[in-house]
Amino acid sequence: MNIGEARQGTAACLAVEGEMTIYRAAELWPALLEAVRTLDAPVLDLSGVAEFDSAGLQLLLAARREARQRGKALPITAASPAVQEVFALLGMTLEGEPA
Repeated sequence: MNIGEARQGTAACLAVEGEMTIYRAAELWPALLEAVRTLDAPVLDLSGVAEFDSAGLQLLLAARREARQRGKALPITAASPAVQEVFALLGMTLEGEPA
């Protein structure tokens, strides 16, 4: 799994590639948390996520909760079919609200 970052001032797009699963949660969480805490406008690009499970969803929701507590949003600019499938299965939109 790779996490790429494209910065523009204090805004950044974090591109996650590979798995966003329980097997990679421990290495992904610190990067998500740091982005939410240090960037004014973090954005996620999940178009390169090949596998996405409930642990990946938990990471995403926890990062969004952390962002909200800091008065920020954590939008998703793109999502792979794997991510879209989990959201659809749970009746959620990519904004995290029920469909």
